[in-house]
Amino acid sequence: MIRITKYVLADILRNRILLAYCLLLSGFSWTALSLEDSTAKGVLTLVNLMLLMVPLMAVMFSTIYIYNSAEFIELLVSQPVERSQIWTALFLGLGSSQGMVFLVGMGLPLLVFVHESVSLMFLITGFLISWIFCAIGFLAAVYAKDKARGIGIAILAWLFFALLYDGLILFLLYQFSDYPIEKAMVGVVMLSPIDLARILLLLHLDVSALMGFTGAIFKSFFGTISGMVLSFAMLLVWLLVPFSLSLYKFKNKDL
Repeated sequence: MIRITKYVLADILRNRILLAYCLLLSGFSWTALSLEDSTAKGVLTLVNLMLLMVPLMAVMFSTIYIYNSAEFIELLVSQPVERSQIWTALFLGLGSSQGMVFLVGMGLPLLVFVHESVSLMFLITGFLISWIFCAIGFLAAVYAKDKARGIGIAILAWLFFALLYDGLILFLLYQFSDYPIEKAMVGVVMLSPIDLARILLLLHLDVSALMGFTGAIFKSFFGTISGMVLSFAMLLVWLLVPFSLSLYKFKNKDL
């Protein structure tokens, strides 16, 4: 399994698309942090950029890579290697490459311009988001045999979590504005990895005052040590559940 992981990782890191993605992240990061009159504004710009670009790149690149590697995967399956090891090695290779590119592209500018605690939270959250949407990409690729359909499912998943879910939350807040549902929103936020990551980053930047009473509710929960531990545990659940489902499907799939 380790040899397969090393091969996949080396193959991906030579990919020009991934190199261009790394340069794009780095260019945006240096520009946002250098041109803004305060680092807080630059970090807020990068938060929005990261929560849109990183999930999209992770889910699309992972899905397309699995489809393009179909013959390679069939060759591995024909060898005396367990399917679970093959799928896990592919996931480790893709997830590691996505995480490394994010850490290099955004990590260096953040460590230069931003306080250590803020930059560390940003990098950990973005690293987990990369792995989460890589797992979602694996799930889309293994469940849809047709490449166009699988890519469409991956894009819809990104659209739902990045854009549509926020609209759904706003709709619920508007419809039930007469009821005390702020505490219930804590549970609703955990159903989206992007929203959960956004709340963690905004609270760590101490801009929760801009979010009104709901921000105070979030801070009272996510701002505590137990709340942060639970939040990162939920992000790990978002990583493990899609990958486990894709692994189960791959082990029982007729290639």
